Amino acid sequence: MNDEAKRLSAERAIEFVNDGQVVGLGTGSTARFAIEGLARRVKEGMRIQGVPTSLATAKMAAEQGIELADLNEIARVDITIDGADEIDGDFNMIKGGGGALTREKLVALASSRRVIIVDETKLVKTLGEKWPVPAEVLPFAWRFSSSGLESLGCKTALRLRGEKPFETDNGNYILDCHFGPIANASQLEKEMKLVPGVVECGLFISIANTLVIGSDNLVEVRER
Repeated sequence: MNDEAKRLSAERAIEFVNDGQVVGLGTGSTARFAIEGLARRVKEGMRIQGVPTSLATAKMAAEQGIELADLNEIARVDITIDGADEIDGDFNMIKGGGGALTREKLVALASSRRVIIVDETKLVKTLGEKWPVPAEVLPFAWRFSSSGLESLGCKTALRLRGEKPFETDNGNYILDCHFGPIANASQLEKEMKLVPGVVECGLFISIANTLVIGSDNLVEVRER
């Protein structure tokens, strides 16, 4: 999805945000356009509090004048706007390409409504067709966690940044788990989270409510 399509989709997504709401702010290039749109509406007088899903998002939102709240400070997030790496016909997703999966899932689960922005290439019949499933793991025992994850039927790869392991905002590592097409994503999510040392996995099951699909000249909205 090119920048103009991302911008159009983000503008449609922020129409679901109302004055006075607590808004979960996603991570990534598409979420950036939503944050810019929300910042413009704040300058026009709308009052919101943003709950960022990453340090990069927090910095971006604060620089643009959006008031921020910590997830521990609020009872409930009204709406979250975020992206996805893959999403199937039941609105199940793979997320975590940017490495913020744990905070993204926590903010999403704390939200009353979850709006996901994607382009047509992110729509799949079966999760795992194109993307691996990220798993955030403790650095202390990442090789042990890797063995446990591979016992579930995948090939793992330690995510790198340059020559060093990629570190999440939580100080953990990411193992990208290549399963191929996933027959039962709901069951796999449970199994991955039971592997010792796994903090969270990038399978987001039954979380998305609203899907905003962008293309060069069209924005489609689907509801679950």
